[in-house]
Amino acid sequence: MNELRESRAGKIAEARGLVDGAEKAGRDLSAEEQERYQGLVKEIDELGQRIQRGEQVALLEASLSQSAGRATVGMSAGEVRRYSLVRAIRAAAAGDWRGAELEREASEAVARQVGRQPQGFFVPGEWQEKRDLTVGTPSAGGYTVSTDLAAGSFIEMLRNKLMVRAAGATILSNLTGDLAIPKQTGGATAYWLAESGSPSESAPAFGQVLLQPKTVGAYSDISRKLLKQSSIDVENFVRNDLSMTLALAIDAKALHGSGSSNEPTGIASTIGIGSVAGGTNGLAPTWAHLVALETEVATDNADVGRLAYMTNAKVRGKLKGTPRTATYGDIMIWEPTAGNTPVNGYPVHVTNQVSSTLTKGSSSGVCSAIFFGNWADLVVGMWGVLDLLVDPYTGSTAGTVRVVALQDVDIAVRNAQSFAAMLDALTS
Repeated sequence: MNELRESRAGKIAEARGLVDGAEKAGRDLSAEEQERYQGLVKEIDELGQRIQRGEQVALLEASLSQSAGRATVGMSAGEVRRYSLVRAIRAAAAGDWRGAELEREASEAVARQVGRQPQGFFVPGEWQEKRDLTVGTPSAGGYTVSTDLAAGSFIEMLRNKLMVRAAGATILSNLTGDLAIPKQTGGATAYWLAESGSPSESAPAFGQVLLQPKTVGAYSDISRKLLKQSSIDVENFVRNDLSMTLALAIDAKALHGSGSSNEPTGIASTIGIGSVAGGTNGLAPTWAHLVALETEVATDNADVGRLAYMTNAKVRGKLKGTPRTATYGDIMIWEPTAGNTPVNGYPVHVTNQVSSTLTKGSSSGVCSAIFFGNWADLVVGMWGVLDLLVDPYTGSTAGTVRVVALQDVDIAVRNAQSFAAMLDALTS
C-alpha cells in the first residue's frame, strides 16, 4: 500500500511541475504537455482508487465493529474458533439449542452484561472481532453452492463507500441510557473600566447535545441449501452482508438523516450549519462556492480539527472539468496534489452516500450535496450489541430462514457551526 501511495505522490508532483513550469514561462501547456498531464491525472485517479479499495476492507471491518457494538464475555480463543453463527441461527430457528450450548451461553452472558434480553440472540464481541477473509454477497446464494466454485474469484456486490468514519467522525459505543453531551454556548464578557470602576457580572452559558437510541434493522433470507452446502464461508456471508447493510444505513443518515420518521438527524438537517446556495434552481459548483464553504466554518472559529470536504462522484467529475478561474483555464478546481488535498488545500472524501437527488426550485431530484467541516464534531452513538432475530416461519414453505439484524444508534453534531453545506450543486 505504501508503494502505491509513493507512486501516486510522485505522479502528483510531476503533474504539478508541468503546470508550474508553464505558469512561470507565462504560457499555456503545449499539446504534448497537455496530453502528458491528462495521462498523469488518469494514473493518479486509478492509483487513488486502488489505494481506496485496499483500505476499504480495513475500513469496513472498523466500521462494522463500531456499528455492531462490543460486549466481550471472556470467551477463550478455542471457544471463539468453535462459535458458529450458522449453528446459532439453526438452533434459534428450530427452537432447540441442543448442540449449540456454547452459542446460547454466549448470548446469555451478553444479555447479563447489557442488562436486557435479545429479541433473538446476541452475538458476543469476541466473535465479532474475528478477522476472517471477507467474501462477497451474491443476489440470492444459490451461486455459492458448487463443487467447482472458485471462491477466491467471487464477484462482490458494488456498494457505496463508507466515508463518515473515514473522515474522522467520533464513535461512542456500548452506551446504555440516553446520553447528554455538555457544551459551552457562550462565554463571559470583558469590560473596559474607568478608574475605580468595576466590571458587571457575567458567566459562560452551557447547553447539551442529546443522543437517544433509534433502531436500524435489516434482514436476509437464507436458503436451506445455503446453510447446509455452501462452499463459501457462510459465517462471513451472513455477518458481512447484514452488518454492511446496517453500516451503510448509519453512514448515509449521518449525512442526510431527516430527524423524523424514526431517523436520526444528519448534518444536512442540523439547524445552524453554514449554508452556501448556488441559485434559485441550483447552480454548477464553482471555486467561489468551495471557498465559501470553508469561510462559513472559519468565520465561526470552527475551522479546527478534521477539516475536509465530502461529496459524491458526480461532483468530483464536475470539479475535475471546471476551471478554477477564467484567467487560468488549465487549472481545474480539483487538482492532483501531494498529500491528497485536491480542493482548496483540503482532503476530499468521495462517496455516493452523499445525495445526488436533492431538489432546488425547478431542478427536481438532480442536485448534489457538498459538505465541508470538522468531521470529529459528528458524533455517532451506539447502544448495546448486534441483536439477531431468527424467523423460521415467513419462508417456511420454501425452507428459508429469515435473519433480522437490529442495532440501536443515534447521530448528532456537537457544534452546528463546525459544518457548512451546499445542497444545490448541479453536475450536468
